[in-house]
Amino acid sequence: MKYELHPDALAEYREAARYYADCQAGLEQRFITVVEHAIQQIVETPKQWRILEDDIRRCLTRVFPYAVLYAIEPDYILIIAVMHCHREPGYWRQRVARTENSRS
Repeated sequence: MKYELHPDALAEYREAARYYADCQAGLEQRFITVVEHAIQQIVETPKQWRILEDDIRRCLTRVFPYAVLYAIEPDYILIIAVMHCHREPGYWRQRVARTENSRS
């Protein structure tokens, strides 16, 4: 199955990688590897991960305090957020509403 990143999810993913690059040389590559591994697991077995809310599922990453939030669409996986688990819970809900409105 294919996947797409919501534009805001891609932006926060890039921002987090830049943050880790500023913290320590090479740390951003470790972060990217961990997130890409989580996305690959989601693509391979999308229903394996716990439903967080409505039809949004959450896959926690290893090592870093991040989760990949996603929805299973008919033809692809939509990555809603690459979310830091200790900041602003629920900020991503507006993305789901905007996505649903654009499909109507």
